[in-house]
Amino acid sequence: MNKADLIDQVAERTGQTKVAVAATVEAAMDAIVDAVANSEAVTLSGFGTFEPRERKERTGRNPRTGEAVPIPARTVPSFRPGNAFKSAVE
Repeated sequence: MNKADLIDQVAERTGQTKVAVAATVEAAMDAIVDAVANSEAVTLSGFGTFEPRERKERTGRNPRTGEAVPIPARTVPSFRPGNAFKSAVE
């Protein structure tokens, strides 16, 4: 499922127009991205938690030469599904 499919399904289930649903989905995704980018966690009960995580610096290898290459520390987005989400998938 992609974003267009999601918008179609939400519009069908709620009876709203696709334009209104698309604006709502975009706004929700933008709000989540902004919060995680500002080092905040976003928890949606029953769905899951979006949060920033720190990756430590590590050493990788260049596959062609075998040379050690330092990989710097950085912050990456992470998602932890909630219990209801996990149960639905099982």
